[in-house]
Amino acid sequence: MKRNEKPMKERILEEALQLFSQNGYTGTSMNDIAAKLGVTKAALYKHYKSKQEILDSIVEKASEYGLPEEQQGEDFLSERQVSYDDIKTYTKEQFSYWTSEEFPSCFRRVLTLEQYRDPEMGRLYQHYLADGPIAYMTQLFRQMTDSDTKARQLALAFYGPLYLLYSLSDGGWSREAVLAAVDGHIDRFAAELTADADR
Repeated sequence: MKRNEKPMKERILEEALQLFSQNGYTGTSMNDIAAKLGVTKAALYKHYKSKQEILDSIVEKASEYGLPEEQQGEDFLSERQVSYDDIKTYTKEQFSYWTSEEFPSCFRRVLTLEQYRDPEMGRLYQHYLADGPIAYMTQLFRQMTDSDTKARQLALAFYGPLYLLYSLSDGGWSREAVLAAVDGHIDRFAAELTADADR
C-alpha cells in the first residue's frame, strides 16, 4: 500500500516519525507535520489532540512492532548451545532491523535524540539500544565462558563496535560498507575467542 493510500492516522504517525528522527521532537511543530502531509493543522487535530499524543502513539506502535530478540523469545537461549554462527545471524538481523527497516530506523534515531529530554524515551533507549542488548548478549556469551563477569566483558567488547556502526550508518556509510564492517567485526571477534580458548 502506498503511503498516501494509508489511513490518515497512520500517515500522520509515519510523517511525524520521519520529522522527529531528523529534527527531534522539540524541533518539530504541528505546522511542520501538517505541511509535510499537505493538510491543515486543524486536520491533524481531528486525529490527534497534541504532538505528545502523536509521539505516544509512535511509542505504542513501536512496542507492537516487535524486536528481533522479542520475536525469537527465550528459545534462542534455552533450546540448545548457542554457536558463533547463531550470534552472527542474530546480530546481523538486529543490525538490519535498526538500520534498514524504515520504522525501526527512524524510531532508533528518535530515541537517540530524545533520551535526555524525556525519561520514558531514555528508558526505552536503554532497553532497546544499551542495557537491553548488553544483557541479552551477556546471556549468550555466558554459555561460552566460565563466569558472569567475563560474559559481561565479552558482551561489552562485542557490542561496542556495533553501536558505533549504527552512527556510521546514519552518517553516510553505504549499506554495503557497514554490513561488511559488521561481518568483519563478528568474524574477528569469534576468531580471537577461539584462539584464546585454544591457548
